[in-house]
Formats: sequence, C-alpha cells, structure tokens
Amino acid sequence: MKSAMLRLPMIVLAALTVSHAQDMQSGQDVLRAMHDHYAKSWYHNLTFTQKSTTYNANGTTQVETWYEALELPAKLRIDIGDPSKGDGYLMVDGTLTIIKDGKEAGTRPRLNMLLVLGFDVYGQGPETTAKVVEGEGYDLKKVHEEVWEGELVYVVGAEKRDLKSKQFWVEKKRLLFVRLFEPTQADPKKFQEIRFEDYRSMAGGWVAARVEVYADDRKVFSEDYSDIQSNAKLDPGTFDAKQFNSTHWEKR
Repeated sequence: MKSAMLRLPMIVLAALTVSHAQDMQSGQDVLRAMHDHYAKSWYHNLTFTQKSTTYNANGTTQVETWYEALELPAKLRIDIGDPSKGDGYLMVDGTLTIIKDGKEAGTRPRLNMLLVLGFDVYGQGPETTAKVVEGEGYDLKKVHEEVWEGELVYVVGAEKRDLKSKQFWVEKKRLLFVRLFEPTQADPKKFQEIRFEDYRSMAGGWVAARVEVYADDRKVFSEDYSDIQSNAKLDPGTFDAKQFNSTHWEKR
C-alpha cells in the first residue's frame, strides 16, 4: 500500500506532463498559453533607455543612445539620439513612420515581430496575435520542442533541424519569447537570428534587458536596456507623429 501511494503522485505528474505537451499541438496553442498565463498581470506600457550597438564587418562598432516607449498592443516609439533633435520612428498598428527634425518624413507598412511576440501577445487576444503571425508567413501548424540555453522551448513554424524557415522560440517554463528567425530587411534571401536575453521580472511580467541580432552567424547588432519603467503615465500623443516634438516622456 505504501509503495502504491508513493507511485501515485509520479503517475499523476507524468500524466499532467503528457497532457501539457499534447495541448501544444499548434502555434495557436502556444500563443494562447502565453496570453492566458500573463493576461491579468502583464504591464500595459514600458519605457527604457537603449544602448544600441552596431558591429561592423571590419571589427569596429558604432554606439547610439535611443529612448523607447511602447504601449500594448502595437505601439512603439523610438527617439534616436538627443530627443531635442526630433529624430526617430513610430511603429503603430503595422505602419512605420519616420520622423526627421520633428516632422513626418515618410511612412510604409512595417510589422515588428519582436513587439508582437515579446509584448503584444500578452496584451491582446490570442486569436488576434495568431492572425498577425500567420499573416507574416509563420506556419502555426508546425510546433516541436528543443533545448535552448539549458531550457526546454517550443519552436513554432519549422520542423526539427530547420533553421531556414520563419520561426519563433518560446521558453516552455515561463512562456517567454526567446528566439526568432526571419529574413533580413536588406535581402529577403538571407536570414537573421534575434535573441531576447537577460529576462528580468517587471510588474507582473518580464522584460528582456538585452537583445542580440545575428546575420550569417555574426553578431551585427545589440540592444541593452536601462532605466526600465513599467506602467508609466504617458501623454496620449506619445505615439502621434504630429505630436512627436511635444511629448518627450524621457524628460519627465
């Protein structure tokens, strides 16, 4: 009797583990799990100072300071360099607006998958996220497990050993986005790898304080965040191109 009682919890645990694995039969299941786990606690916005480093092929580096604010879902503002110069970008609802000298210098469609998978997924319905991800060419029917940096991850969008298809990786334990493979902006035939690293607990959610970008197995860009604040009081015009020069959250 004692032996049977000792075995029972292990049997139950094994069954729960198998059940959990079976639930993740598609990318939609992964996105839904990410959303449901944090929907009631994840922060609504985030601001931070970013050290942006470009690694040139000749071994030199270029460093800039960016100031960023994001709001869930689908709103990102980047002030490049001294905010008083009025240079930066707005990414709002799939449209990129370029700001030069405080004025709109151009717009074009541009979806930021890092914003979608690292943040928006926790603040909007999983059906909405799935539609966006599928629209960008990720095959949500494909999902398998791998080990990344010592942790089990879900890989969505590719079969095992395939690193040439659009795909994203999600840590199984904390249900956090950690890795992305997608074509480069400069050449769609070439793929880049983007990593979210140094996750830190933040107001009921998490933020990756370092992002690294690789192309042709070489690190080409990195982001390091400091002065990270969540649920800040942002002016309603923060993400409006016409009010770019009058809504400097970083000066508060």
